[in-house]
Amino acid sequence: MDDCRICKNKGNSRTKEETGDNGASTGSAARKERKKTGIMGGTFNPIHIGHLLLAESARDNFELDEILFIPSGRSYMKREAEVLDRHIRYEMTRLAIEDNPAFFISDLEVNRTGNTYTCDTLSELRELEPETEFYFIVGADNLFSMETWRKPEYIFHNCTILAAIREDKGDDRLQEQIAYLEEKFGANICQITFKEIDISSTDIRMRLAYGQSIRYMVPEPVIAYIKKHQLYKFY
Repeated sequence: MDDCRICKNKGNSRTKEETGDNGASTGSAARKERKKTGIMGGTFNPIHIGHLLLAESARDNFELDEILFIPSGRSYMKREAEVLDRHIRYEMTRLAIEDNPAFFISDLEVNRTGNTYTCDTLSELRELEPETEFYFIVGADNLFSMETWRKPEYIFHNCTILAAIREDKGDDRLQEQIAYLEEKFGANICQITFKEIDISSTDIRMRLAYGQSIRYMVPEPVIAYIKKHQLYKFY
């Protein structure tokens, strides 16, 4: 693994070997378990507890070894003027996850020139860790637009999609879309059912602009960083 591309918090290796009581490998050869990594991408402008709770829910429910947070560089889906500098968003994300040994951060997209595309990021991760199973975490609404993303067939063929679905939103239209993507692309789509938390990055930016508290909405180290650098003051 290229440590310059995937920056990890302190934590233990997730690759293991099955051994007997005397430390010898069981069977004719040592068997390595495939690492299961969840991918949590986004602008994180700023990151908030909703992102963290979703990531932890995915890790817990699907027995993932780790969650890799990937702050976006220049997203083709958003106007650059609306998004804080990529390096600042990276630092806020790093601060938000530093107390969880299963959460890691990557600068793949932050260091990339030009627009950032999910297919390119997934391709680079596959090159770095060819034996890892990747699980891409998205909001359920994204299932209706993923077909229009760059190289959707590559995305669906190279990771499992974990779609976050609110408890009251698992409707027939959504199930039909999942079936459609599975049929057309051979996608493997699993659902994460969770209770919605009414917090958004947009709301947080507006609250900061009006001098309102964001306590308990954003991790304390991130709040301290925002205050220190007077971010979003004139949003």
